[in-house]
Amino acid sequence: MSGTDSTAPVDLIDAEEDLVPAPPVAAARRRLRAHPALLLAGIVLAAVNMRAALAGVSPLLNEMAQHFHLAAATSSLVTTIPLVFMGLGSVIAPRLARRWGTETALCGALIALCGGIVLRVAPPVAALFVGGAVVGASIALLNVLMPGLIKRDFPDRAAGMTALYSTAMILGATVSAASAVPLENALGSWRGSLVSWALLAAVAALVWLPQAVLARRGTRHGQAAATPVHTTGDGPKLTRSPLAWQVTLFMGSQSLIAYVIIAWMPTIFTDHGMGKSEAGLVFAFSTLLQMAGSFVVPTLAGRMRRQRLLGVAVSVLMACGVVGLLIAPVAGAWLWAAILGVGQGGALGLALTMMVLRSGDAHTAARLSGMSQTGGYLLAAVGPLALGAVHQSTGGWTVPLVLLLAVCAGLALLGMGAGRRAADDLPARPRRPHPRTTCAPRFTAGCPTVPP
Repeated sequence: MSGTDSTAPVDLIDAEEDLVPAPPVAAARRRLRAHPALLLAGIVLAAVNMRAALAGVSPLLNEMAQHFHLAAATSSLVTTIPLVFMGLGSVIAPRLARRWGTETALCGALIALCGGIVLRVAPPVAALFVGGAVVGASIALLNVLMPGLIKRDFPDRAAGMTALYSTAMILGATVSAASAVPLENALGSWRGSLVSWALLAAVAALVWLPQAVLARRGTRHGQAAATPVHTTGDGPKLTRSPLAWQVTLFMGSQSLIAYVIIAWMPTIFTDHGMGKSEAGLVFAFSTLLQMAGSFVVPTLAGRMRRQRLLGVAVSVLMACGVVGLLIAPVAGAWLWAAILGVGQGGALGLALTMMVLRSGDAHTAARLSGMSQTGGYLLAAVGPLALGAVHQSTGGWTVPLVLLLAVCAGLALLGMGAGRRAADDLPARPRRPHPRTTCAPRFTAGCPTVPP
């Protein structure tokens, strides 16, 4: 959908846009769709796991740092390393889907996530960081594969399924953050609290296991699950497009702010005298309110010719929350958490929506999504580490939060650029008709999708 068409609907990016499944795989998927309960349960459980393993770390970061005698900058690697691998892992997801099939790749990602969570609590300190890398790479696969699977298997209910998937993801993060300290108290250590989420990942993997087996039944040994569609033309060179870089940097900047808050918000509260249980609840409340922003902002963005105002608005919301943490971190904690939550959810929703709005077709949108998410998570990984180092060197939170305000100002400027009604929106790539659609590969209303 072109950024100049404000009436076209905002749709999911199809991760399998250029893949045609092998005949046995296509037949197996038709059988699975005839009984969607298992598929629906798998989507919800996978979504719940996509943030839970990360959100439960922040309220326990002080205990983990004290246990291993880690300085603030070093302890920030607990949240930084997963972000790095979330960026790197997204590059290999399409290749895994092509070789083994989306169902098998999802099941493997959940098994790896379970293993990474367990590895994080192994005695050596190195295991904490290696396990974080496995967790980040596993979540990256889920990030890339889930939207395309939803669009493929629920083409007539994509909006409702996306809402369910997004809600489950945020609820998983909220419950993880809220229960981190109570689980620590009940199980006797931070290790018990962290490892408890491996059980949820294992349950999700078990739900996906029969789907992975059925989807591969009938394929010869070594046969790929899908083959790429041969297209003509290379499409726009995204790395040479100022607009593509503005979208990528907007995605990265909002992610940087969000993951700094994820990493350090409970610590900011406890350093100012709040109990760690209450700090965890405030953080969970902020996470929960992201649903409001992530629902409202993309809906508005799809109806507007320009998204500049929305880009500035979400930046101002997050800046107001950061200012609140500067002037009255404990007295206004619940208010600042609410403002930051709505702003973060809105900024993420806007970033994902602009990947579609600024693209001429689904393939370009998928490429822009890959560029934005890879670059965005790598940029975001700098935030917790850099601000942790500044906090360690200054002995307080004033300078780190002022620096975060500067990032909010940069985010507003990037929103002005990425949200404009651009004459140079990324054009559609010349290509042959897709075997699975009966109309041009654009985000147009009423385009009938033919299931594989």
